[in-house]
Amino acid sequence: MVMLPDFNREVHCLLGLPFDAVNMSDAVRHIRASASNRSPCFLSTPNLNFLIAAQSDIAFRNSVINSDLSIADGMPLVWIARLLGMPIRERVAGSGLFDTLRDDSRKPLSVFFFGGPDGAAEAACRRLNLERRGLTCAGFESPGFGSVEDMSNHAIIQRINASNADFLVVSLGAKKGQAWIERNRLQIKVPVISHLGAVVNFVAGTVKRAPAWMQNTGLEWLWRIKEDPALWRRYAFDGLGFLRLVITRVVPYAWFVFWHKPKRHELDSAATELFVEGCETIISLRGAWVLNNMKPLRECFSSLALTDRDVRIELEHVTYIDSAFVGLLLLLYGDQKRRGRRFSVGQIKINVSKVFWYSCAKFLLDPRNVMESSVTKNHT
Repeated sequence: MVMLPDFNREVHCLLGLPFDAVNMSDAVRHIRASASNRSPCFLSTPNLNFLIAAQSDIAFRNSVINSDLSIADGMPLVWIARLLGMPIRERVAGSGLFDTLRDDSRKPLSVFFFGGPDGAAEAACRRLNLERRGLTCAGFESPGFGSVEDMSNHAIIQRINASNADFLVVSLGAKKGQAWIERNRLQIKVPVISHLGAVVNFVAGTVKRAPAWMQNTGLEWLWRIKEDPALWRRYAFDGLGFLRLVITRVVPYAWFVFWHKPKRHELDSAATELFVEGCETIISLRGAWVLNNMKPLRECFSSLALTDRDVRIELEHVTYIDSAFVGLLLLLYGDQKRRGRRFSVGQIKINVSKVFWYSCAKFLLDPRNVMESSVTKNHT
């Protein structure tokens, strides 16, 4: 199966990860459409724990970049997005999305639970089928605590596919769950697949969700610690990492965005030039690139996805970029990596490179190609 990325998604790069600018209704619509059309949708639900882990784990970060829909599952992420002017206004929690589908009065979707503590998946499956609401359970699998490889054998994949479910809910722990999905998604015929770690426990009734007011005010972590005291270590580690990112990346980026705005002539002069050298496609860009003028770039990247060449992006004549531009580059980067092709970004002014730094997306750049310039050196 050839998996082509959707470069028409409105994706923003926030601290190294892509986030779709969607609300709960949009996410529900996307999931139901994928289920109805049997079209693949790998849903990732990055929260603060995802964000911190992705700073040091390349494979984990790439699993989110490779997803078809990435939603902001955490109020701190929404607060940062608002501060930076990104149109991500609403937390779309994975468990909240599941509950919304569960309460949907339209044609029910069928779910397959994979993973979770002993007995939880079976209990969740039984409860869904007794409810007879917006979700039914087509089956469950409790693979235990083996390796990703052990959990990826042909018999397991065959049982999942035989269920003919619409939605595969994986509960193996964030890193293992994302890795399992990445390893098996091409063999799995269930159209919608996502790691929703705590959902199986919520549905089974072994763990209670936080009250709505705690979810909406960013205090759900306190409730989770009450339910599982061992979580305090993870939350403390993530909290310190988040504070470091706020001080070193978020605040400087907010200051940068406030003082650097693209001029009208820079937006009007945005242009692409594409040419081929051997097995490499080179895209030379100029002007300022922001969310509202990226249609030509989206079309260009979509055409690249149909080829089998290395890609180099030249930014020598680019004067300004925003989070949507970096988010689009993340999608192209992920597509090139999946296909085993080279991706590079070069010839970039210092001011433009700062956006990659503040966005924790410096991994996209070749450090040898950052340009010194008397124009950029005198600005912060």
